[in-house]
Amino acid sequence: MMEVYLDNSATTKCLPEVASLMTHILCEDYGNPSSMHRKGVESEKYVRYAKEVIARCMKVQEKEILFTSGGTESDNIALIGGAYANCRAGRHIITTRIEHPAVLQTCAALEEQGFVVTYLPVDANGVIRLADLERAMTKNTILVSIMHTNNEVGAVQPIEQAGELIRRMNPNTLFHVDAVQGFGKFRIYPKRMHIDLLSVSAHKIHGPKGVGFLYINEKAKVRPIIFGGGQQKGMRSGTENVPGIAGMAKAVEEIFVDFESKINYLYSIKERFVKGVGAIEGIRLNGPVGREGAPHVVSVSIQGIRSEVMLHALEDKGIYVSAGSACSSNKPSVSATLKAIGVEKQYLDATLRFSFSLFTTEAEIDYTIKCMSELIPMLRHYTRK
Repeated sequence: MMEVYLDNSATTKCLPEVASLMTHILCEDYGNPSSMHRKGVESEKYVRYAKEVIARCMKVQEKEILFTSGGTESDNIALIGGAYANCRAGRHIITTRIEHPAVLQTCAALEEQGFVVTYLPVDANGVIRLADLERAMTKNTILVSIMHTNNEVGAVQPIEQAGELIRRMNPNTLFHVDAVQGFGKFRIYPKRMHIDLLSVSAHKIHGPKGVGFLYINEKAKVRPIIFGGGQQKGMRSGTENVPGIAGMAKAVEEIFVDFESKINYLYSIKERFVKGVGAIEGIRLNGPVGREGAPHVVSVSIQGIRSEVMLHALEDKGIYVSAGSACSSNKPSVSATLKAIGVEKQYLDATLRFSFSLFTTEAEIDYTIKCMSELIPMLRHYTRK
C-alpha cells in the first residue's frame, strides 16, 4: 500500500537540510542570542542572517522583520497591536468572511473591546469584490485584513489592487495580509503591493513548526502585545527561537531557488488531480480549480458521503487528507468559507481538502484518484442502505 500525504496546507514535511541545520544549532551553537559571550554571538549571527534572507526575498528592510511563534501570533500582533496603536484615529476594521480563525477570532475579540468590524462577502470562487471594499472604507477605518490565499479552497485575493485602493482612500489605514498559505507559492513584495503587515508561518513551506514572522512596515504604528525582556527592540519579548528561526530562513532560501519551475510543477500536479477527480460521478469542485487559484489546494465535495467517512476510508488506503482547516478540523463545525462561497447545504459536511507539495508525485495522485473511484460508489451504496 502506498502512503500519500495530501494535507500540506495543514503542515509540510521538513526539508532535510532544514532539520540538519536545526540539529546542529540545538546541539552545538545553542547559546542565547542575547548573551554577550561567544556562544551568544554565534547564535545571534543565525538570527541576523535569517533577517537578511527573508528581507531580501521580499525586497524589504531587515529591521522590518519580527520573528514570532507562527501565523497565529503574527496575525494577533498585527490586528491587536495595530488596532490599539491607531484607535485614536478610529475604531473601524475591515476583513473578509473567509479568513483563518486566527484573524476571525481576533476580530471577534476586538469587537468585544468596542471596535467595529465589517466582514466583506466573496464570490463563488472565494474572491472579494474591490467595489465592496471601497464601499466599506470610511475615514474611521484604521485596519484592513485580507488573506492572500485561502487555506480551504485556494482562492487568491487581488492584494495589490486592494492595497492601492486602501492607500488612495485613506493613506493612514493599515493593510494586513495573512500570507501563511501564499508565501512560498507566490512572489510577494509588500512595498510594491502597499502591504503594511504580513504574516508568515514556517511549517507551511517545509520549515519547522512553532516559528514564523511578521513583516511590519517601518512607518506602521503597532503596539507590542507580549512584554518581558525587551528582545526584538521590545516588539516581541522572549528569547528568540534560534533553531526555528534559522530553519525557517533555510526553508525560505530553498523555496525560492528555481521558483517558477517549482510552482509550475505544483500546478501540473493540481491539474492532474482536478482532471482525474472531476471525472468521478457526483463530485463537486469548490473554488478556483485552474491557475487563477493557488497551486497547491483543491476542495472536493462528494455527494452522499460525509467528509469524516471519506477521510477515514482514504486513510485506510494510506492517503492523508483534511476535512477543512487543520486548526479547527477537530471541532465539528460548518466551514464559514464553504458557506461564504455558496456551497449547497448537502455538501457542507461532505467536503475534503486535498493539498499538495513539491514532494507529491504523479504516481501518488494517480493512486489517490484510483482509490477514490473505487471507494465512492461502495460508500454511496452502503449509505443508501
